[in-house]
Amino acid sequence: MDSALSWDEFRLVKAIADTRSLAGAAARLGLNHSTVFRRLAALEATVGAPLFERSRAGYDLTAAGEEMTALANVMADSIVEFERRVAGRDVKPTGRLRVTTVEAIGQRFLPSILAQFQAQNPGVVTDLILSERELNLSQRDADVAIRVTNDPPETLVGRRISTVRWGVYCRRDNAEQIGSGPVDSIPFVGFSDDFGPPVGRRWIEATIRPERLAARVNSMHAALELVAAGFGAAPLPCFLGDQNTSLARLGQPLREWDLGLWILTHSDLRRSARVRAFMDLAGAELARHRRAIEGAESD
Repeated sequence: MDSALSWDEFRLVKAIADTRSLAGAAARLGLNHSTVFRRLAALEATVGAPLFERSRAGYDLTAAGEEMTALANVMADSIVEFERRVAGRDVKPTGRLRVTTVEAIGQRFLPSILAQFQAQNPGVVTDLILSERELNLSQRDADVAIRVTNDPPETLVGRRISTVRWGVYCRRDNAEQIGSGPVDSIPFVGFSDDFGPPVGRRWIEATIRPERLAARVNSMHAALELVAAGFGAAPLPCFLGDQNTSLARLGQPLREWDLGLWILTHSDLRRSARVRAFMDLAGAELARHRRAIEGAESD
């Protein structure tokens, strides 16, 4: 091999290995397909060995490709760690801040929090990422996470704000129809696969008769709108169900569904001015809504 390899070449191999296709690698790297094909051919000529074998399933790593990909992963982790440490040294709230949380929390509480934060910190540009998937803060997929969990990762630091409580809700006229009967006396809205808390999916499976499960959703706001339209009953976070005056909660909150509400960041970022400013503000504002989050406002 006559010339040194650059990080861009390691990134290329890593992208192809991760996506198992040239098209996937091109999309990840912001290149076109022909450029990726040309750069891979040039790289294999430089290395003097094939890095991939083409199969029906896609691009499979050769032994040389596996070695290069392993090194690329180490390099990528080192770069991310360096970025975290540098970001953690800022002294004035400026730059980009990535905040992630689930849809229900994000839509109910984050707009007013972000408006206050921007007014106080005009030098910060905030990315709000609403996702049911827990983004990897170690890889800097996000800087701050507001999570609903009882088991936050040990690599993250922050604080527990409150307990998120759930209840079963339906429209008030449907509640009169149910009376003292079971919650699935009317059609029931459940969760799609891999959506909602696992304890909730287990509760639905154990409590709701299969023939009464009339819909499944992958959005709390979709469940809320279905219930408000008179579709049937559904489990909702109390901070969503209680605020809608057209709905009634069937009984007390489901205490077995209790989950902690946490605001978290990576330990390398806890001294970052923008991270610290956001966590202080968001934590205080969410704490002000503790009664609503814990389902106490309509008890």
